[in-house]
Order: sequence, then C-alpha cells, then structure tokens
Amino acid sequence: MSYSPAVPSYSSGISDVPLLGDTIGDNFDRTVQSFGDRDALVDRPKGQRWTYRELAAEVDALALGLLEKGIGKGDRVGIWAPNCAEWTFTQYATAKIGAILVNINPAYRSHELEYVLNQAGIRMLVAAEKFKTSDYAGMIAEVRPRCEALTDVVLLGGADWTALLEAGRRADRARLADVQATLSADDPINIQYTSGTTGFPKGATLSHHNILNNGFFVGELCGYTEADRICIPVPFYHCFGMVMGNLAATSHGACMVIPAPSFEPKATLEAVQAERCTSLYGVPTMFIAELSDPSFESFDLSSLRTGIMAGSPCPVEVMKQVIERMGMAEVSICYGMTETSPVSTQTRADDSIERRVSTVGRVGPHLEVKIVDPETGLTAPRGEPGELCTRGYSVMLGYWEQPDKTAEAIDAARWMHTGDLAVMDDEGYVNITGRIKDMVIRGGENIYPREIEEFLYTHPDILDAQVIGVPDSKYGEELMAWVRMREGAEALTAESLREFCSGKLAHYKIPRYVHVVEEFPMTVTGKVRKVEMRAKSVELLGLEDIARLKHA
Repeated sequence: MSYSPAVPSYSSGISDVPLLGDTIGDNFDRTVQSFGDRDALVDRPKGQRWTYRELAAEVDALALGLLEKGIGKGDRVGIWAPNCAEWTFTQYATAKIGAILVNINPAYRSHELEYVLNQAGIRMLVAAEKFKTSDYAGMIAEVRPRCEALTDVVLLGGADWTALLEAGRRADRARLADVQATLSADDPINIQYTSGTTGFPKGATLSHHNILNNGFFVGELCGYTEADRICIPVPFYHCFGMVMGNLAATSHGACMVIPAPSFEPKATLEAVQAERCTSLYGVPTMFIAELSDPSFESFDLSSLRTGIMAGSPCPVEVMKQVIERMGMAEVSICYGMTETSPVSTQTRADDSIERRVSTVGRVGPHLEVKIVDPETGLTAPRGEPGELCTRGYSVMLGYWEQPDKTAEAIDAARWMHTGDLAVMDDEGYVNITGRIKDMVIRGGENIYPREIEEFLYTHPDILDAQVIGVPDSKYGEELMAWVRMREGAEALTAESLREFCSGKLAHYKIPRYVHVVEEFPMTVTGKVRKVEMRAKSVELLGLEDIARLKHA
C-alpha cells in the first residue's frame, strides 16, 4: 500500500448510476413487471419455489391481510424466525404498507424478547413455533402478559397465518395501491437491534432509502442481473441476509436461494450445486466450514462467479481458497455495520487478488468515508491509523427512541462513527486494523490483534485464530491466542507457537498464552464474541485478582 502523508484519509464514491428514489414496494413491483416469469425465491428445505409473479401474489396477500388486521403505516411488526420464505413475504409485505419490520434475533431467549417487544412497542409478532432448542411459542406465552403494545401473535404455518393470507386474498387489491401511494422513501421501515457487548441492544432505525439503495449498489458492484442466483445462508434477521441478500436480488430481478433455516455447510454446498447459484454469501467462519467439509470435493460449484465475504475480518488465506477452490473469481469483500444499512466499502470485481485479500475495498457509490484521529477528531493523513467514519444515504435515521445514544454515534455533521480502526492508502483502499475496544496495550505498545491473527493463519496446523488481551501485572495486558486446529494436527502449545513466531513477529506481539478450542463463542451472524473470550480466559488463567486491579 502506498501513502502520501499530505493527503487526508477522505474518499467519496462517485457514480454514473443515480440513487433510487422510490420505496421498497414500488421498486419490487417494477421488478415483477419486468421479470414476472423468472425465478424469484427458492426455499430448499420446504421444496418450494416462486417466480416473481407468484412471489408478488403472496406478498400482496400478506400486505392486505395485515391491513385487514388494522396494521398500518408506522406500526411495528416483529419477525422472530430462522430463514424461510415466510420471512421474505413479511419483509416485503410490511414495506408495502409502511409498517416497520422489527428483526428479532432467532437466538434470543425470553428476557431479550421481552426487552425488544417493549422497547420497539411491537404490535404484531410473526414467529416460528419452534426451532432447534428454541420453543418460541412457549417464550412468547411467558412474556406476553408483560408486553402492553402486543395485540397479535401469528405463528408461521398455524391457523392465524393461513387466515391472514386468506383474508388478504379476498381483499380489494386497489386498497394496497392506495396505501403504497402515501408512503415516502424516507419513512422508517426497519428496526435492527445491534448486538451490544454491554447492556441491552440498540434498535438501529432504517428507511426505505437506506436499505433499498444499499442492497441495490452492493448488487451493482457484484454485477448482478436477472440471470443471477444468490445462495443466502446468512441470517435474514441481519442486514447481510435481508439487505445484501434479498434487496440486492429483488432490485435486479435475481433469484434468492434459501439453503437451510440456519447455516449448514453441506446444505449450502448442495444448494449451490442443485440451483446452479452464481453467487454465495458468508462470514469467514462459514466459508472455513464449507472448505473443510469432508464431502467438499464431490460438489460441482462451477456455476459460482461471485459472492460476498463480510461480517468480520476476512483472513487472507481463506479468501485465497474461496477464489481457487470454489471458483469465486469475482468474490467481493464488504465492510459495514447495521447502522449504515450496512455496507460502506466494497472491493470491485476488477480489483487485484492482492487488493481483495488485504483490504475491504473502496467507498461505495454516493457515500463518503474518512479516517479520524480518535483523540482530536481531525482527519488523519493517508497511511495513519484512526477511527473510520462514514456519511451519506446509508446512515440510519437513529436508534429507536434513544436520542442520547444516537448523538453518541452520529455527530453534528451526520458522520457515523464506527468504532473501527482503519488505514486508507493513496488509492482510497481501506484496511481495517481492529476495533478501538479490541486494541491491546502491552507495556505502552499499541497492538492490533488483527495483524497477529493474519500471521497465525500461515501456520500449517491452524484452521482459525483469534487474539485477545488478558490482564497482566507487569505489562498491563498480555496477548492470548485462541486457536482451532486442523483435523489430525497436534495441539499447539505456547512454546511451539513462540518458536513459530520467533524472528517473524516483534517479541511483544508473540502471544504468551495459547488456548486450543473446537469453536469460538459466536453471535448468530458469525461474529466472534471477544468479550466472552476475555472473561473465560481470565478464569482459565486464574487472573481474577489482576483483572480487579484498577489502572490509570
């Protein structure tokens, strides 16, 4: 990467393609008009598929059914379910009537569910009856008496769901057109709760304009047309699934393929082969699981052209394997956050392999990014690390009913402060070096775990690695590596790791402790929970007393 210190770390995304000014419903209707007979949605676990015309019939029936139930513009409708066709119906039906869809994490338990139902004032909850070990119906029954706003609960596949669709099919279609005509692209349409590491999550409130444009431009940079078929194993409740997946597809007439209700490596590979998918999404851990599946070599993945790897830092070695072994020559890295709809930067298909394995690309069309000194707030020179900030159509309206939290995240000039550390080179490519909160300070040296993690991926026996800081009486913090080993490899020790790193990493960057695990603690979206790892490490290493010491 080349740097010109005199040049500020600022970049704006110029584009010949204008922003979309319409609502999600109107944009969807236009796609149906153009591509009505093409495949729109495939739900493989259920063995069902819909053309755009057939999908529109289901969406409109549900939208009219919601209107018949008294749900209208601004009312909050919660959705609590794993990936399924009904999730997609609900996403587009609520958008068509101006109701605000509230995405609820499928991993939530009753305490978190109750918080979200009350914080968002959810009036209707659409939910799966159960999934895996989660008894959704039971948890809803438990919290419902304490949720005053909640008037309706509709369980997917149950009598109420059927009745809702039937009522919509009998209703006057003209009523829906009348309602759609009253909506603005700037209306709030979606609340997504960000998984806060401390305290309760905050509800990022997003408009039609935010998420429709983000889905559209992510799709543009992936080169999508109506001929594309996108395999979406990432969760719909998250921006990755419902925006980068669904909205990118429907704004281009492409097909959405659901391989399984939640991520399963083999089901994903089967879906790509059976549906001749041209694009595959995932966080790095998903791609690692697919590549290491024992039956990987038996699948025909030759239809793959592109895809997106995002959600957490993308290891260079994994990216190279995705290109070489999965044939995803045009795979794109995206960087973003829920509060920015989500994507701010993206690599392009014509970027060199080196760019795509070492950066998160350049700023997206119609957006701005800059890197600022966290202390002064001033824009840093190119090549200097600082906090990444983004501005433009993608920045959320705010956190739902939390103006104080909104003001902490979005400054007076409408820049969203990401909390991520980054560096920008001369061509505007951005490299994420870590979270401000993840930075380890060992004996006065600032250490970015990402750099060490990338190095550990070069170890022949390491499948995945995460580096954290743990308390230390001498240096304040020491480094600890959590590693997942390849099958058949000998367990790593601190001594053997030190030997591997010696002479290649500065002594202070060599992890003092090593912990071998089967898997890392994760959020549903595949982000590693480093907070949980630190807490467990303190316990494992017996550092409780040191952890309690106060530092200036």
